[in-house]
Formats: sequence, structure tokens, C-alpha cells
Amino acid sequence: MNDMTSARFTVERGTRILVQVPPEASDRVWAAILKEDPLSYGDYDQVGFTAPAGVQHFRALGSGRNAATIDIVTVDCVELQMFTVKTGQELEPLLGAIYHSHPYEEPVIQLLPGARTRHIRGQDEDNPNRFWNRENVDWIPAEHQNTDR
Repeated sequence: MNDMTSARFTVERGTRILVQVPPEASDRVWAAILKEDPLSYGDYDQVGFTAPAGVQHFRALGSGRNAATIDIVTVDCVELQMFTVKTGQELEPLLGAIYHSHPYEEPVIQLLPGARTRHIRGQDEDNPNRFWNRENVDWIPAEHQNTDR
């Protein structure tokens, strides 16, 4: 992807971070992340995604803080997903914030080398698929609703 060129977008390298966390702690973990990285994405910041609740399963081995479990136990969790331009050692403060704010002894954090696209401003403004060129739909934030219609 280093050699990809386009008149429509650019490609930016960084790290995709996935964090599994019980729903009750997700706002606290997001806040800690945003104190270390604004998660900028062009004309936006605080860009991330919370995947719907799923079930995390594990078996404690007894070598950490918690007693060993004979059977697999389950915990309802959501997955926080974000992209940062930080890589390598630059990630340490951000990961430290996740560890500090997370309720687990061993948070499930996955780091994936990644790339993302960034639009080139001013192009495709009259595209009929853009939300500002359509009737308002319920997913459009009130601040972005077209009141001229």
C-alpha cells in the first residue's frame, strides 16, 4: 500500500487498536484513551467504534491475582476499536492509559499494523449519495441535518 496513489484519497499508516471491556467500563476506558490521543481523522476527532456486546470467555490459570477456574467462565464485553497514527514506542502512554482505566488484571488489547484512507477535500461534493444531498435520515446527527429542505 505504500505505492498506492489516488486523486480521490491518500493512505495513512498507523495502528488499529481493539480493546475488549465490560460495558460498564467502556466510557471510562474511552475517556482515558482520548486523554492520550484525540483520535483525529481529517476534519473530525474522537473517531472510534464500539462493537455490540459479545461474550468473552477464558479460564483463569491461578498464576495471577485470581484463583484458578476449572471451567471456562464468560463475561459480557464490548469491543472498542480505533485507529491511531502512533506506532511502536509512541503507543506506550496510550496503552498505559488503557491498562490504568481497565478493570481487568490482563486487559485484552490487540494491536494491528494498519492503514486508513483520508479523503481529499472538495471532491465529489455534489454526489447524490452524500447525506447533505439527500433527504434527512435518522442516523444524521441533528447538528448536520439539512434544514433547507
